[in-house]
Amino acid sequence: MCGAIVTDTPVHAFAMASWHVFKRSWMETFISRRIGGFSVYREGMDRKALGTAVDIVASAERPLFIFSEGVISGANDRLMQLMDGTSFIARTAAKRRAKLAGNPGVVIHPAILKYQHQGDPEKLLAPVMDRLEARFFWRTQTGTPMLQRIKKLQAALQCAREIQWLGETLPGEFGQRAQELVNLILQRHEQEWLGRKRTGDAIGRVKDLRIAILTDMVAGKVDAGEKQRRWQHLADLYYAQSYSLQVPGYLDEDLDPDRLKHHMFETVERMEEDMTDEMTTYNDLHVDVTLGEAIVVDPASPKSRNGDPMMKELRTQMLNLLQVEDRWPPQPIVNC
Repeated sequence: MCGAIVTDTPVHAFAMASWHVFKRSWMETFISRRIGGFSVYREGMDRKALGTAVDIVASAERPLFIFSEGVISGANDRLMQLMDGTSFIARTAAKRRAKLAGNPGVVIHPAILKYQHQGDPEKLLAPVMDRLEARFFWRTQTGTPMLQRIKKLQAALQCAREIQWLGETLPGEFGQRAQELVNLILQRHEQEWLGRKRTGDAIGRVKDLRIAILTDMVAGKVDAGEKQRRWQHLADLYYAQSYSLQVPGYLDEDLDPDRLKHHMFETVERMEEDMTDEMTTYNDLHVDVTLGEAIVVDPASPKSRNGDPMMKELRTQMLNLLQVEDRWPPQPIVNC
């Protein structure tokens, strides 16, 4: 997204990126830094990164790209909770700029990326499904319509995870069962690490758990055995977060055919990553990058996530750009 917008403007820009992007390879680190990227530690309050971001916006030397959802959803038609950092950076910079002569302000431009597969899922997904079905010790379901193959494997994985965690399968519809399983996994860890069980938005809950688990690990305060145990807990959270992104009704046959086609690709990609920790690259992918109208930042407006008019306007514009309804809005986190 950053590259496309910078090419068309044309102006160089900065971008906040998760710290792990700079840990994967020297080449990725080199390129990310040269194109204006700087890291933010998402598992806590990274004051240095936030300060850098505020300085960039306040100086108005270059635009700043922020990925406001904080995680990759892998779902075109779902907008997750927008992180508070966007509001904090924009308002803090706006307060600084309000003191300058002429009172120049700060604006936010909503931006969305929408990926679309152009190819035939029956052909492109067949070899991937063959591998996944074989890995699941199934006879390859060749001859079965692709949508039905995907639904069958998705249901099988759901049952396998339920048995792994609960010793039996759950009753009910797939989407409800998936969310119930995520809740059970998170609550088990919340009881230990946070001292209480919670419900609501899984992404925010995973973030809080990761902070609690990682703090002493990063500080080198745990021995090898405890570190191994915590890594297992982090793996559980990774799975729960990934599975929480399963959208109910995403494979309904009455959806628009083009939308359903892309949902099929997304679902297979998610299953492949879950089963193999890898994803197949397709050469039929097209992406649209769209910018919305400028939102003027009022430094004196409310800061509450639920009552913040700026963040509400940002969410509304992003949903309009995505051309979707807020069918799966994030639920508030509640202590049990």
